[in-house]
Amino acid sequence: MPFRLLVPFGLLCALLPLHHGAPGPDGTAPDPAHYRARVKAMFYHAYDSYLENAFPYDELRPLTCDGHDTWGSFSLTLIDALDTLLILGNVSEFQRVVEVLQDNVDFDIDVNASVFETNIRAFQTPTGMPYGTVNLLHGVNPGETPVTCTAGIGTFIVEFATLSSLTGDPVFEDVARVALMRLWESRSDIGLVGNHIDVLTGKWVAQDAGIGAGVDSYFEYLVKGAILLQDKKLMAMFLEYNKAIRNYTRFDDWYLWVQMYKGTVSMPVFQSLEAYWPGLQTLIGDIDNAMRTFLNYYTVWKQFGGLPEFYNIPQGYTVEKREGYPLRPELIESAMYLYRATGDPTLLELGRDAVESIEKISKVECGFATIKDLRDHKLDNRMESFFLAETVKYLYLLFDPTNFIHNNGSTFDAVITPYGECILGAGGYIFNTEAHPIDPAALHCCRRLKEEQWEVEDLMREFYSLKRNRSRFQKKTMSSGPWEPPTGPGTLSSPENYDRAREKKPTKQKISLLSCPSQPFTSKLALLGQVFLDSS
Repeated sequence: MPFRLLVPFGLLCALLPLHHGAPGPDGTAPDPAHYRARVKAMFYHAYDSYLENAFPYDELRPLTCDGHDTWGSFSLTLIDALDTLLILGNVSEFQRVVEVLQDNVDFDIDVNASVFETNIRAFQTPTGMPYGTVNLLHGVNPGETPVTCTAGIGTFIVEFATLSSLTGDPVFEDVARVALMRLWESRSDIGLVGNHIDVLTGKWVAQDAGIGAGVDSYFEYLVKGAILLQDKKLMAMFLEYNKAIRNYTRFDDWYLWVQMYKGTVSMPVFQSLEAYWPGLQTLIGDIDNAMRTFLNYYTVWKQFGGLPEFYNIPQGYTVEKREGYPLRPELIESAMYLYRATGDPTLLELGRDAVESIEKISKVECGFATIKDLRDHKLDNRMESFFLAETVKYLYLLFDPTNFIHNNGSTFDAVITPYGECILGAGGYIFNTEAHPIDPAALHCCRRLKEEQWEVEDLMREFYSLKRNRSRFQKKTMSSGPWEPPTGPGTLSSPENYDRAREKKPTKQKISLLSCPSQPFTSKLALLGQVFLDSS
């Protein structure tokens, strides 16, 4: 298949000089082509620096031009950068790196890894909520803490439901759903969840409720899981949370932290991780509220040239020891979603400011460095993998309106499977929390069914595929007379082959695990593998 798959305010002028491609006197928006090229150059400066100086370590240390392991010792930056290569159009490098990773990466290693960060699981607990850390070789260590953050429990449904669809094994989706439901059942009487919970007892350990660090992607996955799986229950759960969040944590389009049982303010701060929220609001169609909150967050960016990890809302300044900006993507992510929904040029201006700020402050000889302190621009010797997986990706997509990710269904790939024709690459991609896109169609087109479902499913496919394709072919050939199915040996109309097709068990077919072969557009019509060429 083709891959279509801080500075005080007074110093801001020194930080952000006159931009090439910036809005002119007539108010024109930044030039997307100019910034698209700049973003692509940013990616390759960071990517090449990682390959030359850090691979096979997890991450690049840009100030010393070497690498180190962080989340599991499996070349995390390279894995995270894979689909960004596709989005930038570099299919050949994507294919090369896939082969490199297949040949060199081994997950059966004696390393303790974050369950949340790696999406590798350990769900065998009395509550069904997973531990926060697991050893990739030995499982959960005997002395492992049972305290896990809310996001670490509720951020699995997107990947695990996909995995269940592609493998035919329901266990992955089942454990993810159990974890979601246990959190839902643990919410307070006013409808809020805390920040950390004991997965053995189900007791809340940290009772601060908000939308930021430790909770964020739980809410994100309720919405994205609902969209990906067309699951009304997941969306209903999020909408109930959304009511409680508005009632108890929102103040003047900012979102504070409150005590989960009482609703009293515990921390009047904005965390940079919360900047995903306008994007999530956009996904559910709440555009006006999304834009108002986004503009609040954008004022913080303009104040410092980035988003500090914590920002004290009443004081209008950073929080001590939380002054840094590790090149996070969340505000850019929200800008991308909102721009797709509104076309408001203000959102391109955020993208412009992000490019200019990151290049001005963070760019060094070997990549881009975390900003340790936005007040004086001190740097830290780290480039986290999400910079290539998320920050650069969302920037590029903001400035690339015709990217295949933004497909509205006008183009697609028609593929022939053992069960008839299906569609891939028609758009509607769902990003996981690390900005890796999932094609919803693949959950259906490439799914492997449980054996006991195959016979009934096959018969239904035969009936509806025959009916649908006859209708479609008649429309295309109306001027040349009525269509009749082909006859003779090897075709559907041959009685002996029709009976044989009904009786044949799919288990006898030699099909690779995730086989989704692409077919050209001249081969879109098919009945049980019999292809009818459309040469009109």
